[in-house]
Amino acid sequence: MRKADGLFKLIGLCLLAGVLVAGMLFPVVGAAGVMSNQASETVEKTSSDLADIPPPLVTTVTDSTGKPIATLYNQYRLPINENQVNEAMKWALVSVEDKRFYEHHGVDWQGTLRAAVSNSTGADTQGASTLTQQYVKNYLINVVYRTDQVGQKKAQEQSIARKLKEARIAIQLETKLNKQQILAGYLNIVEFSRQIFGIGAAAHAYFDTTPEKLTVPQAALLAGLVNNPINNDPWNHPDKATARRNLVLDRMVDNKKLAKADADRFKGEPLGVVADSPKKPPANCIGAGPEAGFFCQYVEDYLLKAGGMTKDQLYTGGYTIKSTLDERANHEAKVSAEAQVKKAQPYVANTLSLVKPGKDRHEVVALASNRDYGQNEDAGQTTYALPTGVYNTGGAGSTYKIFTTAAALDKGVAGIFTPVQVPETYVSRVYSGGGNNCPQTGPPLRSRWYCVGNAADYSRIAEGATVQTALATSPNTTFVELEDRLGSTAPGIDMARRLGMRDTMASNVGGGTVDPKAEKDEKRLSQAEYYGPKGSWPGFGAFTLGFSPLSGLELGNVAATILSGGVWCPPTPLAGVTDRNGKPVAIKEAPCEQAVPEGLANSLAIGMSKDDQPGGTSYAAANGVGWNRPMIGKTGTTQGNVSATFVGGTPQLAGAAMTFKFGGGQGGICDAGPGNVRVCPSGNIFGGKAPARTWFGAMKNILDAGQPVMQLPPPDPKYMGGAAR
Repeated sequence: MRKADGLFKLIGLCLLAGVLVAGMLFPVVGAAGVMSNQASETVEKTSSDLADIPPPLVTTVTDSTGKPIATLYNQYRLPINENQVNEAMKWALVSVEDKRFYEHHGVDWQGTLRAAVSNSTGADTQGASTLTQQYVKNYLINVVYRTDQVGQKKAQEQSIARKLKEARIAIQLETKLNKQQILAGYLNIVEFSRQIFGIGAAAHAYFDTTPEKLTVPQAALLAGLVNNPINNDPWNHPDKATARRNLVLDRMVDNKKLAKADADRFKGEPLGVVADSPKKPPANCIGAGPEAGFFCQYVEDYLLKAGGMTKDQLYTGGYTIKSTLDERANHEAKVSAEAQVKKAQPYVANTLSLVKPGKDRHEVVALASNRDYGQNEDAGQTTYALPTGVYNTGGAGSTYKIFTTAAALDKGVAGIFTPVQVPETYVSRVYSGGGNNCPQTGPPLRSRWYCVGNAADYSRIAEGATVQTALATSPNTTFVELEDRLGSTAPGIDMARRLGMRDTMASNVGGGTVDPKAEKDEKRLSQAEYYGPKGSWPGFGAFTLGFSPLSGLELGNVAATILSGGVWCPPTPLAGVTDRNGKPVAIKEAPCEQAVPEGLANSLAIGMSKDDQPGGTSYAAANGVGWNRPMIGKTGTTQGNVSATFVGGTPQLAGAAMTFKFGGGQGGICDAGPGNVRVCPSGNIFGGKAPARTWFGAMKNILDAGQPVMQLPPPDPKYMGGAAR
């Protein structure tokens, strides 16, 4: 057996020698005799990839002043240049990974032969890759093929073909870069475990320092990690990390870069890493904290949907995203939302979204919730986009009467001062769907007719009521009758979309139906399709009562559109985006558009200007904070008091507050005053309670800090009315 073993070893060495000769000739003769033309082309492409594909970097999100609030990344990397690597780090890495780094030209043939002979004769297994070759391999794994499992597997396969390809690329790199550049490039790419890549991030995460300030034992620990980051993790495996650091110190002594006495002294020192875990920022919007997290999440969602970015681009591009977040306004919004509904209150969410009106931009300045943004559900935290997403909250309630009114103005059915009826109940001969409070006397009602009643006694305003009066006091019967005059819900649904409910109307959330005509593809209907007219059916008469899912931010943007002379703009969270080199990045945002005539918008604003006055549904909330500014406003409450809203604004700032059931609970929402809002068997919340108190509480403090009192624009006589046209 010993003779056979020797014979096999001899044959192996002969074969190995042939491969090594071919490898030595490889840089001279190129692909001839070693690789096919196709393989050669692959090498060339891979080589160019190393130059053309930049490494993933951290994207930073800031507030409107440029102050960082969050970082987004897949690989935590803080790039450095060759001048930022100190001598201790250079020699620790070279000594343990590639002692002849400064002597070879990318491939250490002497080391390769020695390792091959050692491995083939059964001695200790030795590596043969130079730092340049390792740079190539790590670049392929961590950059070029980071999202390609097949490519990563090929970049790590144990084969002569892979080694030769790697060797050729390494030789090419050595003709383009000097040794210091290669060393810095390697140290920027290599992984140090736990999403930490590159020496810049590692120095910060492990020792809370910079690469220039690394001590010898610190440098030795980091140099030892690159061989096996998981196995040598100093927090999970301190004994292995210590042994590996000490080995690096010994190699530095062998390489005559460290005195033995110093090495022995350094071996006695503790590892010195930061306590418990690496010091690095959260990799997502959690880093923005409990207040700004919802805004950060909207920035991300907006860029992925409206901005044309992919999540991979966003998390690896190294962008600086300056947002429109006004931290003071956001804080006031958070304080007000939480003052009304406690942050850990089970099953109740309270949100406030604030937007600046304008004819060229609608900038979002605050997105707040009583809930903290975070992952601790026991503390009431959530990462759901409560202020911005389209949720089945129970609906917006009577705030949707805005759309019926706007449609009536647009179609010439009524003006803001047109007299209206305010009956106790109203039976629609246009819409079907049952309804509530149907009269029990008189002729039998046809089953298809829709009957609706009011939530309060409106006899005090019945005499001389106008559309403006109805908007302030919100009788259901008046607006279903106005909807009857329109003939279908189509004008109201169209107006909702035009004024700002675009994602809401396009969403199928809560629609709960599948188009029967779609058959195999089972295309789900949008809200606009489901709630609106189809064929001879005029739609749901209850649309004006706001029973469908919605986005609170979009509702706030409706007020911004009205206060911008009817100009709709997307509610943008972006002030500007720059790339890793500081160059501006164009973001594909929807253009602003004249959604409704300016005269209609201005007249609608005057129509909505009495809600905060005596008799208006939000008067108590407005009076409670001493509100004294001209404004528009509208409250809303849904069937069963399961949700309530308030939408309003001034010429400087608009927004919407929503209080709704979230995450379960039986019954409706009871409101016994600020801080005492909860789920109960029989709810009593209204839009003039917690939602209005939230809106006025925040807006009063925000606007009183330097914002002048501004008047609403005058109405257009065309839309004032006085009698139905």
